[in-house]
Amino acid sequence: MSRTVTVVLVDAAGRPLGALPPFDVPDPWWQQVASVVDGARHRYGVDVAVLRLLDAARPHPPGGHVRYLAQLTEASAAAAAPGTSLEPVAVDRAPHPLRQPWAEPGGPARSVAWATDELRRLGRPVTAVAQQRTWNLSAIWRLDTPPGPAWLKQLPPFAHHEPAVLTWLAHPDVPVDQGVCVPGEINADANSLINRAGVEVLGVGGEGRVLVEHVAGEDRYGAGEAELAGIAAAHHPVQVRAVGAVGRLVAAGVPDLRGARLGGWIRRWLTGHDVSVAAELLDRLDERLRRIRDCRLPDTLVHGDLHPGNVRGDGVRRVVIDWADAFVGHPAFDVLRLTEGLAAPAAARLIDEWADRWRADAPGCDPHRAVDLLRPVAPLRLAAAYAMFLAGIEPSEHPYHALDVPAALTRAAAEACR
Repeated sequence: MSRTVTVVLVDAAGRPLGALPPFDVPDPWWQQVASVVDGARHRYGVDVAVLRLLDAARPHPPGGHVRYLAQLTEASAAAAAPGTSLEPVAVDRAPHPLRQPWAEPGGPARSVAWATDELRRLGRPVTAVAQQRTWNLSAIWRLDTPPGPAWLKQLPPFAHHEPAVLTWLAHPDVPVDQGVCVPGEINADANSLINRAGVEVLGVGGEGRVLVEHVAGEDRYGAGEAELAGIAAAHHPVQVRAVGAVGRLVAAGVPDLRGARLGGWIRRWLTGHDVSVAAELLDRLDERLRRIRDCRLPDTLVHGDLHPGNVRGDGVRRVVIDWADAFVGHPAFDVLRLTEGLAAPAAARLIDEWADRWRADAPGCDPHRAVDLLRPVAPLRLAAAYAMFLAGIEPSEHPYHALDVPAALTRAAAEACR
């Protein structure tokens, strides 16, 4: 599957210049814009910064015909591309209160300038910049330097806690909170196991900007059972260590979805959505959360989207990336996400291993019962997260998530009936 894209150009002041002729790009995912930038340069000789999605022929990704708004760079504006005929097009220039800084003319340039200055201070002059992604959840650029690339990520307000999580992961030896109430006793030996192979934070700036070091390897989409088991085993000591740091993580802005707070958070974000398919589950959610608490697993740092595509590996080490969905809550959320899509016997084996680790490190807990009780809550939390995304983005980008809320609610209802 591919995409057909139309790039609507504006100048630095946001004035419409016209649209480039449509062209195809090989990757279907709307938020991936590296191929869009390359296509505009190679086909039409113009350098652009993609700002945001305008509209799409399909109601949801991937593929289809997609229109983007893009700013023509000053260099391209000064050197009119020969042979390129722009199609006149009307663009709504009205501001929107939910528009992200990187989606405005001049926004990408300001963010790249900040990152370039940060790297220069570190003795790493930037030799090339490549825009990779832009959508309602993030904007990402690769910045090449002589020692190797660095990555600039810019986040919406509801994900501004990711730098704090990354900093803790890279430096977990700072003093932890002593007043955290933990059900059961955490094994001291397990608590001393620290995953030091995190993402190095090079700088944190305003408007949700974070600059991080490159992580070698490839995203581990399609990982098999053995590799997933390794991911789960490596993630466990991180969560054990985080048990003692939940107070500090929450104070740093990481969402607090412990216990009954999760129920209130879910209901708040699902207000206004049709939840009839999961009405019974929602009606009994508080009771279910109390039963989960009685299983006596400690609250900890939860990645929130621990699938193999959010793990990078190079054959030497694995690093979990993209902690923008992280929260403090129940550890079983991550193993449930990690085992999605596995055949039932393989998923059961990974959950058995996960349960054995928690029984060893939190004596007296009941991990299997906790997983069973949490199965429908996991997609219910996802439905609320998608609803939160929709509430925080402008209408033109709703197609990214509009179908996700009802789909997750349907999954939650099905899991509750198992």
